[in-house]
Order: sequence, then C-alpha cells, then structure tokens
Amino acid sequence: MPEITYTPYDATQEPRQLESIRTLISTDLSEPYSIYVYRYFLYQWGELCYMAMDEGSMIGVVVCKLETHRGGPMRGYIAMLAVKERYRGKGIATNLVKMAIKAMIERDADEVALETEITNTAAMRLYEGLGFLRSKRLHRYYLNGNSAFRLLLPLKSQQELGQRYHEHEHEECCEHEHGKHEHEHEHESVHSKDD
Repeated sequence: MPEITYTPYDATQEPRQLESIRTLISTDLSEPYSIYVYRYFLYQWGELCYMAMDEGSMIGVVVCKLETHRGGPMRGYIAMLAVKERYRGKGIATNLVKMAIKAMIERDADEVALETEITNTAAMRLYEGLGFLRSKRLHRYYLNGNSAFRLLLPLKSQQELGQRYHEHEHEECCEHEHGKHEHEHEHESVHSKDD
C-alpha cells in the first residue's frame, strides 16, 4: 500500500489544489463556504495550510491563519480540517494539526484557537488529546443551529504572555504621548468566527 505523504499548500498550483481543498471540505463541514473564504486564508496564510496525499489525490487538509488577537496575543486559528471518510482513524488529522501548530510556533504564536460542534466527539477527542482546553461554549453557533465549543491551546507560559501584553501596553502609551496614534488600524474586510 502506498505511503500517505504530507505537503504544504503551493500557491503556484492554486487552480488544482484550491478546487481539491474546496471539494474535500465542503463534503465534510456543516456550513458552505464561498471561494472568497478559501482565498482569504490561502492568499494570506498559505504556509499554514497542509495537505495529506495518497497517490496524487488529496485525502486530508488543514487551513489556518495567524494574527494578533484583539491587540493581545499572537493567535493561531484552525479554520478548517477535513479528512476523507475512508481514511479516518489513521492519525491523518492529528498529523495535519501537528504540522500546522509547528508552523505557528515557528512564527511566534502564543496560542492556537478553534471552534468545533459540541456533537463532534471525534474532533473533541483529537484536539483535547493534543492539549487543547475548552474555553467557551457558543450557543447556536452554526447555521444548522448547533452549538460549539471554542478550544484553546496555550503555547507559552502566562509569564511570557504577560510580558508581551505589557510591551504592547507600553507601545500604545508611548504612541498616545507622542500624538502618533491616529487611525492606525483599519477595520478588516473579512471577519472570521474567532472575532
């Protein structure tokens, strides 16, 4: 039996890879996403997307982003994870998530967040097995009316996070003192569910 291989998203292969990613995820998830949602993640954080392949066919994918969360910690976010049904139970999803987390750590992430349906026990088992903790219950979060758990994986100690927070506060304080703080941050045009 051929070995399953893992590869990062390759923007030069976008037409083929993007369509495969869309097909795989739309089969699996409870909400449909437009092409623009995929492009939002892949154009900005393509290096945080990993694919599992079997003989040239995509059988699994994880799509993520990494940005400052509300002026505080650098938060990674696992937006989409899907594995073809007949390949489940082989550790493919776990491998994809581990690769994404490793890439986020290399980019100085403080924590990783995601949401999953409270009824999705397999996903809960996977994420909690990797150290994620339930941080919040989100009532009727999905379009189908199902609720979700927000899960968080802290990557740094509270001391490190506190240090980063104080540095950020100090920068803001200095900007106000010098009159530089004038509409520096424009509103994002695309909002994801971790806002």
